[in-house]
Amino acid sequence: MLQTIWETVKQGKVEPLEPIDLPEGTKVIVTLLSEDEHQFWRDSSQISLNAVWDNVEDDIYGELLEK
Repeated sequence: MLQTIWETVKQGKVEPLEPIDLPEGTKVIVTLLSEDEHQFWRDSSQISLNAVWDNVEDDIYGELLEK
């Protein structure tokens, strides 16, 4: 299963920003992003999310839930 977590580097070690429960020896892949790249990917993702969640078809379901 793919899981994305945010981490930061402190004293040369990668540390998660939130507690995570991983078994000892779990293999992970770390992708390094500069601050500019981080902003680009966040903005790009938002466009895709808006296309999925902010559309007329979903408004119909919202109206049904209100009844």
